Amino acid sequence: MSAASRYEFSHQRILILVKTYPHPSESSIELVCTAGITEDGAWIRLYPVDFRYQPEVRRFKKYQWIDVDTRPRDPSRDGRKESRVPNLHSVQLGGWLPPGDWSERRKIVGRAALHTMDELHAFYEEDRTSLGIVSPLEILDVEACSCTREWPPRWQEIFTKISLFGERPRLLHKVPYTFRYVFRCPDSRKVYKRAILDWELGALFWHEVRRLGSEGKAASSVRQKFLDQMCAPSRDTRLFVGTHWPYNTWLVLGVFWPPKDQ
Repeated sequence: MSAASRYEFSHQRILILVKTYPHPSESSIELVCTAGITEDGAWIRLYPVDFRYQPEVRRFKKYQWIDVDTRPRDPSRDGRKESRVPNLHSVQLGGWLPPGDWSERRKIVGRAALHTMDELHAFYEEDRTSLGIVSPLEILDVEACSCTREWPPRWQEIFTKISLFGERPRLLHKVPYTFRYVFRCPDSRKVYKRAILDWELGALFWHEVRRLGSEGKAASSVRQKFLDQMCAPSRDTRLFVGTHWPYNTWLVLGVFWPPKDQ
């Protein structure tokens, strides 16, 4: 395969499962890590995606099928095997599996393999596998730890600039808490702590701040949902996980929590 053909665009049909909370970016104002699985259960990461700056006709939801042209990323910039550069102008929105439609969601998500954290760490070292699904043996806790409410200085500078297209960056609040799942896997006695980057968590936090009038109360409410509700004994909870390039460091990108089969 020639170097040119290696980076040509090809068509993909993807069910979006992951959208992380936005963060500032020097190259694209802000970025969202987006990922999903194809019809045959293969993971694909779409990056970069400046989601909030896209027109409505290209703003896909989680659990929505999209058609998009993608090409492999330059390995020197992102060597993870699932990472693809999307042509965002090619995005076509497809069918959406709405909340509560667990049977249809399970049919698609069930095509992807389940792994443990030790397995995923080994896969990354072997071939740069960087996305997967973990079915924890036990979820022990969700930690909510306060942290700085300011973006790093190099990111704060972005908000004072005007983009090449003449658009000033939109307001983007940093969540002043770090939330982590604490869990165990069936093949190890290790206790894992993995940060949660799910956009839904950030959106829920700010919604609860407005409703409750307190960031501390909002953090407790988020913890209650992500632990007591989404990880209840009646739920078949699975974690969508991915790495932070260029490290073999795994983070929780989303949660799949259908009711257990009766």
